[in-house]
Amino acid sequence: MATPLTRSALSPENLGLIEAVARLGSMAAAARELGMVPSALTYRVRQVEDALDVLLFDRSARRARLTPAGEELLHAGRYLLEELDAVAKRVRRVATGWEPELTIAADAIIARATLFELCEAFYAEQAPTRLKLRSETLSGTADALRDGLADLALGIASDSMPSVPDIHTSPLGTVDFVFAVAPNHPLAALDHPLSDDDRRQYRAVAVADSTVKGRGLTHNLAPGQDVLTVPGMHFKLEAQLRGLGVGFLPLPLAQPFIVAGRLVVKPVQGSTRMLRMHYAWRQRRGTSGQGRALRWWLDRLQHPGTRHALLHNHHQS
Repeated sequence: MATPLTRSALSPENLGLIEAVARLGSMAAAARELGMVPSALTYRVRQVEDALDVLLFDRSARRARLTPAGEELLHAGRYLLEELDAVAKRVRRVATGWEPELTIAADAIIARATLFELCEAFYAEQAPTRLKLRSETLSGTADALRDGLADLALGIASDSMPSVPDIHTSPLGTVDFVFAVAPNHPLAALDHPLSDDDRRQYRAVAVADSTVKGRGLTHNLAPGQDVLTVPGMHFKLEAQLRGLGVGFLPLPLAQPFIVAGRLVVKPVQGSTRMLRMHYAWRQRRGTSGQGRALRWWLDRLQHPGTRHALLHNHHQS
């Protein structure tokens, strides 16, 4: 464990002295550049060596050359100095209203390509805010926001909308779901709308609710039906492409595979499935408004094209 003496030896000023000696090749030259008496500079370098219990310079040659320990210190020291500069810059910008961290809970229905494009655009702002993405499903998306684990939630269905005073919601858009099966699945050969009895005979694929409270939500399962539970929408798609089960898929996600003949859409009795999705954000009590990072995301979500892309652009290259 580093002692206070060791930490003081690794001050930015001392690291700068060592860098000058290594670059110029002598204590005298470094002292002239730094405006110091050579003996004072030598004394400071020896203090650092004593505190670390290492030799930083090989003094046997005419030029002051770094020892392997000195090279490591200089290498790490440059990193430390860059980090200190970055911290100072980040602190200054946080003081102007940027949050230190912004956590975004994204439901499994959200298009990952568009989400990452938004992250790229946010980082281009050179904001000091660290982004944290959470992958959630069903009621877990709203729960992450309600429980204070996220600042912004993308993809909350109407039946999961949180009712909390400091949480605000806005429409994200609608998504059509289709009942899809692999071409070689027995249900693909039926020529009539599928009943519960038809579906009950075959395994369904369901996305697990990520909530940690209660049993979570399930949708469109026939009573008594066998279920393969998967952690996300892309797992569900893959399972249904392989014929491991059947179920409803978001049309924007399934469409390319329907066109390619790898999925067959089947009508289901009494079921036309369309979900209204929302996004929601938390406004902390006692604040006059959102931080600049959250405002940036909310501004982007005001654009209809962004909202549409988050729900529909699942297959961007």
